[in-house]
Amino acid sequence: MKFSDQFEARFAEMLTHYPTKRSALVPTLLYAQDEVGHLSDEVIAEIASRVDLTELEVRNVISYYSMLTTKPRGKYNVQVCTNIACLLRGGEELLEHCKGRLGIGNKGTTQDGMFSLEEVECIGACSWAPAVQVNYAFHENLTTEKMDKVLDAYNEEGNAVGKWLTWSPIPMK
Repeated sequence: MKFSDQFEARFAEMLTHYPTKRSALVPTLLYAQDEVGHLSDEVIAEIASRVDLTELEVRNVISYYSMLTTKPRGKYNVQVCTNIACLLRGGEELLEHCKGRLGIGNKGTTQDGMFSLEEVECIGACSWAPAVQVNYAFHENLTTEKMDKVLDAYNEEGNAVGKWLTWSPIPMK
């Protein structure tokens, strides 16, 4: 398995911050998932050997954390919070709206590979409910109309640039 030079630099730097290699497992899995799109058998085997764990131990960690996946996701992973604060302010309605708009169910991916949709319990944005996280960008105080604008902006960005947007939200006008 060949990772990018950026991944290799992050991994080498990360190892200096932990007492053992295995302590770097979760951040390494996140970086690998961002780079590859999901944690394939090949990625799991490579990371297991790098952090001195068995593949089964790595898979056990992956199965514990909902943000880690062994299945390919869309370019934009839309996580709709339906925990209590978001639920009370329209989170379930947002989820249903996204299902209809994208034509997929929970944990589904659009046929063009642009979007994945997933219901999540909490994204830590209760004060701004209802909230949605797209990759690493938060979108708060949403309505179905605002959600449409969010999806449209990511769709336009994805089609125009064709890259994975990970660290900043697309500004809404």
